Amino acid sequence: MKTELVTTLKRQATKILAELHETKEPVLITEHGKPSAYLIDFEDYESMKDRMQILEGIARGERAVFEGKVYSESEAEEKMSKWLK
Repeated sequence: MKTELVTTLKRQATKILAELHETKEPVLITEHGKPSAYLIDFEDYESMKDRMQILEGIARGERAVFEGKVYSESEAEEKMSKWLK
């Protein structure tokens, strides 16, 4: 992973963005020697966001099972009947 100072980003944003789009490698931006932000390609961000939504849905489902908030097959069919026609 590439690391850049925030001052370098300010001075060379166009160059850094061009490299980012070419390599698809995230860039860690630092301020005062400490990590501050990641700069990532737009398409990679959108893909990551979609994957996170899927994983959050799975986690909600696992939590519902753990808490006993589930339906039997017949209960589910009854509740979903208007969509299953």
